[in-house]
Amino acid sequence: MADRAAPMNVPEFTVSEVSNALKRTVEDAFGYVRIRGEISQPKVAASGHCYMRLKDESAVIDAIIWRGGMSKLAHRPEEGMEVIASGRLTTYPGRSSYQIIIETFELAGEGALLKLLEDRRKALAAEGLFSENRKQALPRLPEVVGVVTSPTGAVIRDILHRLQDRFPRRVLLWPVRVQGEGSASEIAAAINGFNALPEDGDIPRPDLLIVARGGGSLEDLWAFNEEIVVRAAAASAIPLISAVGHETDTTLIDFASDRRAPTPTAAAEIAVPVRLELISQVQESGVRLSQSVNRLLSENTLQVEGLARGLPNLRQVVEQKQQDIDGLSERLGTGPSRLLAAKGQDLSVIAAGLKPAHLARDVHRYDELISDWSERLGIALRRSTDRTGEQLEGLGTRLESVSPKRVLERGYALVKGADGTPVTVAAGSSVGAAWQVEFSDGAVDVTVGGEVPLSTIKKSPQSASKPKAKSGDKSDGRQGSFL
Repeated sequence: MADRAAPMNVPEFTVSEVSNALKRTVEDAFGYVRIRGEISQPKVAASGHCYMRLKDESAVIDAIIWRGGMSKLAHRPEEGMEVIASGRLTTYPGRSSYQIIIETFELAGEGALLKLLEDRRKALAAEGLFSENRKQALPRLPEVVGVVTSPTGAVIRDILHRLQDRFPRRVLLWPVRVQGEGSASEIAAAINGFNALPEDGDIPRPDLLIVARGGGSLEDLWAFNEEIVVRAAAASAIPLISAVGHETDTTLIDFASDRRAPTPTAAAEIAVPVRLELISQVQESGVRLSQSVNRLLSENTLQVEGLARGLPNLRQVVEQKQQDIDGLSERLGTGPSRLLAAKGQDLSVIAAGLKPAHLARDVHRYDELISDWSERLGIALRRSTDRTGEQLEGLGTRLESVSPKRVLERGYALVKGADGTPVTVAAGSSVGAAWQVEFSDGAVDVTVGGEVPLSTIKKSPQSASKPKAKSGDKSDGRQGSFL
């Protein structure tokens, strides 16, 4: 215990003093380093700073990119991206940890770039940005061609020269950087800027866009693989031709564009036809049209001439008809007299054939036939009359059997109201109403006195017999009380 309490020669430091000493030591020893690793858990805070971790198979180090450095990066940090980060090491006393402040980073080799490119291509394709249904047809002969490329390179000169050779058109150049920091944003802004031009503005809106750049490495062409450029190309309402790199180079804008050209020069050839070839085609079409018209006219002329040869001579037709009319006129003058003479001869022949003996015999024969027919007709008429009478008699008997008179003869009476319609029920009858009761041998007028229950009539059958008239009754028998 005495040894522990004894004073020691080791100096005493505060936590802050130790942390600051470690911070100076690390920063002095590792003032600028390049670290290769895989990005993990990248996160951009509301302040604009990006926090992440760099890791390999056995270690992890925290990393941070300040907001000002984010805008200078050629690639946006993504999960799983293998990079070589350049910056300085420092410590964070608040957590007793060390970290790297990244100033720049680059992808670690072409393999990392290709993996990033393939992952991005799959993600954008899944959104439908590369679908064939989104492709637009290119105009046959655009009036204005918009070109997005570097103003100082050979690309714009090749495009202008090729357009001038084939079919001179008005060209609008939107100058941009085609590689390096900020180039992707400029390219996307140029595509969107051309689409934003009004159709009737002072600056004409292009009918076709060409996005072009010469050949280069995968890193040199990377701006055309950036998502912002691909989305701008896919959203362009103006048909767009991508002409980036050489024939073997492929960038993501090629999938989003409406047409891919292997080179910038080929893009100009796709954009416009050859003027001399069009003129030749028009001339050839004109010659063929003229030949077709002449051939058609010749064929129609021959056909008309053939039809004309089949038509008779008008003068000859008229002269023949005049002769026919003269002949008919002559025949009309002599025709009635010849007709009457012929008919007179016919009558003479008929009269000669009518002899008195033959006529008497024929009249006698026809008289016998008429007498026979008259007798047979009388017999048939009597038979028909007898059958009809029998049928009428049977119908009369059946009709008489259902006659109301027969019902009245069996003791029933028919009651009629003042309007002559039969009264069939007692309900609704008013006292004092005038009714007429019809019997089989006549009818009497009665006056309704009141309603008698049906049960009373059934219990007193003798009441149905006719009561004897009192000696003092002064009624004349013509009208009595009913009910």
